[in-house]
Amino acid sequence: MPAAVPTAQVAGVYHRRVGDIVVTAISDGYLDGSMAVIQNIAEAEAAQLLRDAFRPVPRRTAVNCFLIHAGGRLALVDNGCGSAMAATGGRLFENLGAAGIRTTDIDTVLQTHLHPDHSNGLSDAAGHRRFPNADLVLHAAELAFWHDDAAMAKADETSRARNFQAARDQVAPYRRAGAVRTFEAGEVFPGVAAMPFPGHTPGHTGYLIASGGDTLLIWGDIIHVPEIQIPRPEVTMAFDIDPGQAQATRRRVFDMVATDKLAWAGMHMHFPGFSRLIRREGGVTMLPEAWSGAM
Repeated sequence: MPAAVPTAQVAGVYHRRVGDIVVTAISDGYLDGSMAVIQNIAEAEAAQLLRDAFRPVPRRTAVNCFLIHAGGRLALVDNGCGSAMAATGGRLFENLGAAGIRTTDIDTVLQTHLHPDHSNGLSDAAGHRRFPNADLVLHAAELAFWHDDAAMAKADETSRARNFQAARDQVAPYRRAGAVRTFEAGEVFPGVAAMPFPGHTPGHTGYLIASGGDTLLIWGDIIHVPEIQIPRPEVTMAFDIDPGQAQATRRRVFDMVATDKLAWAGMHMHFPGFSRLIRREGGVTMLPEAWSGAM
C-alpha cells in the first residue's frame, strides 16, 4: 500500500544557538491582508514588488514568536494572534506543544509591543492568563499608551476595539496578579537587553541576545513586508502610530545591523525568520540564514 499523502505541514519550530543561549522560533501561522495598509508607495508598485518576488498578492504576512532558553529560565517573545484573528493564525500553542514546551514552563513573556497579532495570546476569553507562571515584561511607554483614555478617544472605532480595548483585556489578568514589569532599556532577562525602537508604537522594542561573543537581535516589527520594505525603507504601514518615526527607526536599525554584521530575526519574516543585511547598490539586501541541522 502506498504511503499516505501528507495533508498538513510539519510543526513550525526551529532552534538556533546564540553562544550558550538557545533561541527557538515558533510559528503562529500567517495573516492575509489588504494592500491598502501599505503606505508611501503606489499600490500597483507594491503589488509588482510582491509578484517579482513570487509572493502572493494581496500580501501574506508571517507571524513569528521566539523562545529564549537562558540561565535555566525560559522566556517567550510575543505570543501571536490568539483565537480572535484569522484561522490561519493562532498556531503558537500547538507549536509550543510540538516543541515539548508547556505554557507553565515559561517564566517571562517579553513583549515587543501590544498590537493584537503580538499580544492576543496572553489571555483567554475568560480572562485567565495563558502563561500562569510568567511575568509580562514590556516598555513603560507601551503599557501607558494603550491605557491612555485620551489616545483611545482619538482612535477610530475599529482601533479602539481591536487595538486599545484588546490590549487592555489581554494585559488585565497579569496586572491583577501583580505580574507586569516595565522597563526603559537595559537587561530584562539573562543575556537579553531591551532596545527601544519607537515609531511603530510608542514602546515598540527589540531584544538583543548576547552570549559567548555571539549576538542575535529580535527586532519586532521593524518591517512587515520584507520584499517591499527592505528595498524601500520609506514605505510605512497604516498600523504605524508615528509613520515618520517608524521610517527613521527602520533606517537606523538597518544601518546598525549592516554595520555591526548582526544576525537578526523578525516577527513578520518568512519562518523561521533569521537573516542578515548587507549593503549593496546604495541600499541593503537581505540574506536569509540557511537551515542548519546542527545545534
